[in-house]
Amino acid sequence: MLKRCGVKLPNEVRLILQIGIVGLPNVGKTTLFNALTRGHAKVERYPFTTIEPNIGVVKVPDERLGRLKELIEACEVTPATIKFLDIAGLVKGASKGEGLGNQFLAKIKEVEAIVHVVRCFSDPNIAHIAPDLNPIRDIEIVNLELALADLELIEKRREKIEKDPKAKEELKLLEKVQERLKQEGVPELNEKEREALKGYHLLSLKPTLYVANLGEGGEIPEELKKYRAIGIYTKLESEMQELPEEERAQFRAELEIGEIGLERLIRESYRLLGLVTFFTLERKKLRAWTLEDGRNVREAAGKIHSDMEKGFIKAEVINYSELVSVGSLLKAREKGLLRIEGRDCKVREGDIITIKFHLTR
Repeated sequence: MLKRCGVKLPNEVRLILQIGIVGLPNVGKTTLFNALTRGHAKVERYPFTTIEPNIGVVKVPDERLGRLKELIEACEVTPATIKFLDIAGLVKGASKGEGLGNQFLAKIKEVEAIVHVVRCFSDPNIAHIAPDLNPIRDIEIVNLELALADLELIEKRREKIEKDPKAKEELKLLEKVQERLKQEGVPELNEKEREALKGYHLLSLKPTLYVANLGEGGEIPEELKKYRAIGIYTKLESEMQELPEEERAQFRAELEIGEIGLERLIRESYRLLGLVTFFTLERKKLRAWTLEDGRNVREAAGKIHSDMEKGFIKAEVINYSELVSVGSLLKAREKGLLRIEGRDCKVREGDIITIKFHLTR
């Protein structure tokens, strides 16, 4: 819900969450992308047939939107969205340009998180880097290339600032990261250090969700469990997305499929990035938004429009569970459940927010 003081806001496109799908060639990245986006990106049997990434925007499934639509009689519903980039396969030596690796690594810098697809199925008709299945080896190849790319970036930056007396703290931090990358591949850093390195867009620091691409009837290999990998039958789920809604529901019922892998992937992506969902309603238009957990209502206003954040006055807030318990906004108001909050009020999962603000121009 938005309240503005008599002046129409200009349209503004806010940044959308971007997640890159990576992995070795022919592990099922594009099949997963097609399943997520209901797209028709071409799936090839050989490496390096895709150069530019496939890009698709996915609506985040949220059962609460249907219930909210009924309760507040919304005429239009807009779910939150995620942009997925299907990035072509990386190979050993990618950080040095092998397999057009530099081009692919540059694409990964643009995303907030990585979905790393690991091949856990056998198919003699689909080429792979080796004749045997070895998920851990495959993961280590990709992670090593990400670390090597970061090391090269850090080395160049160190050479540039090593004689600058004002850059002592930055140099010290870079030396620490460089050493840990060499030893561990993925450096462990505190929040302050991560914040200081944000501008570098280091690939090995990207939050990563591992997806085991399973063959029909397959299970997640035991050795992948330490990576908290989620298993998805990408080929089956991609084919299932081609069905009409009713047939898809029937198919899921027959196979006793509850939460499908794609829904779990999106939910786990939220968990990985520490995101919450909040809702707004303007002129009977209901919309879901994503926000980093722990942010306040003023920052939530900024997700919608920068002018709303600058001119923030106050917010009226009610949580989804509270609204459902009383059945309507009118009853919620009568019972005093609609709270007036200042800028520092933390946004909780499922909050419905009315933002009141003035334009500062």
